[in-house]
Amino acid sequence: MSSSTAVAAPTTAEAGRTLGFRDTTGLFGSLGVSLLLPVAATFAVLPGRPLWVTVLAIVVGAVIGSVLLGLGAAAGAREGAPTMVLLRGLLGRRLSYLPTVLNLAQCVGWATFEIFIMASAAAKVLHAPKWPFVLLAGVAATLMALRPLGAVRLLARYAIWAALIAGAYLFVEVLRADPQPLTGEGGSFWTAVDVVIAMPVSWFPMVADYTRYTRGGRAAFAGTSIGYGAATIACFVLGVLALSAYGAGGLDVVDALLAVPLGAVALAVLLVVEVDEAFANVYSTAVSANNIVERIDRRVLVVAVGTLATLLALAVDIVSYEPFLFLIGAVFVPLVGVFAIAYFVLPRGRWNVSATAPGRPWLLLPWAAGFVAYQLTLPTFFPDAGRQWTDWWLARQQDLGIDPANGFSASLVSLAVAAVLTALMLLPGRLRSAR
Repeated sequence: MSSSTAVAAPTTAEAGRTLGFRDTTGLFGSLGVSLLLPVAATFAVLPGRPLWVTVLAIVVGAVIGSVLLGLGAAAGAREGAPTMVLLRGLLGRRLSYLPTVLNLAQCVGWATFEIFIMASAAAKVLHAPKWPFVLLAGVAATLMALRPLGAVRLLARYAIWAALIAGAYLFVEVLRADPQPLTGEGGSFWTAVDVVIAMPVSWFPMVADYTRYTRGGRAAFAGTSIGYGAATIACFVLGVLALSAYGAGGLDVVDALLAVPLGAVALAVLLVVEVDEAFANVYSTAVSANNIVERIDRRVLVVAVGTLATLLALAVDIVSYEPFLFLIGAVFVPLVGVFAIAYFVLPRGRWNVSATAPGRPWLLLPWAAGFVAYQLTLPTFFPDAGRQWTDWWLARQQDLGIDPANGFSASLVSLAVAAVLTALMLLPGRLRSAR
């Protein structure tokens, strides 16, 4: 049965609410174990400060981000709908196409980076060319996305244990190597927090694609928050410790992990587990696209997206990874703020996820305001051709008297702006309808 049926009737037996707290925790714990997180730790390291300061920034960012992710997970379980269909209740059917398109772009981007990092690491482990591993990883992710529920059960029950064993071994070895704080100058504490927040929040547009199969909102919230939050902390801290122990010579995180005794074996295990992130992004791209065009066979979309991500992975440059993370935060953190206020905080009636859900264009305003607030706090840096974007926002900071080195959390500023504006816009109407 095509996924269009699931979109039209997300609470039918096809949705198959077979996942409990343990399954959901295992699933998102597995999805959170990714080599892209230790690589992202490069951007969260605070050189010149004690290691515990960086670890604290990681924990704070992981807790904030995973709680925000859990809110979307709980709503998905309660409504039995994929995330983009869920957003019909917020923006209406037609306007939900906007976050859908943005999510399609980030899903393709994530799938591309996942395939790229798997291929790059495999090539280093085996001292071989990268391109055959790009093709192999792309094919594996696509095949898993063609059988999503079976893959979800497999990942939730088994993959997480293999990842835990490999990760625990790497942790022990990098700690034995006596990691020391890196020297030099780094960013602010809250900028490091923003890097970490971007990871779990990037899953918000996809989280309900999986938790619609969870039996209750509480299990979905707790399982998703605990599973992904714990994995985020573990992977980021592992990356920081590896860099601190082995990265003094300018090695990147993958090279640092390979420097660990038997690191190639542990990294090979993580590479196998890594396929689930690429699969999830390919699958969720197809599910999100069904929100716009329901009659397209999901399997055709999966193959198309998997092929596109594989081709892009052959040409992508890892230098673009950092701005990609910050742009994700700028786009989706305020969207979570708008959604959380509308769904959980203010009194509401039935959440309308049908094809006739009315549009609410005014709710685009707090989302856009949150995006602007993020950029004014921390402009996304794009090198080369994208430098004009960065320069424009830096000029607006100067116009408004905002110190570029303000040190604030762009995520929290953006979240607050979006949430407060949403409350101000919706509360009067909700109070009138309650009388």
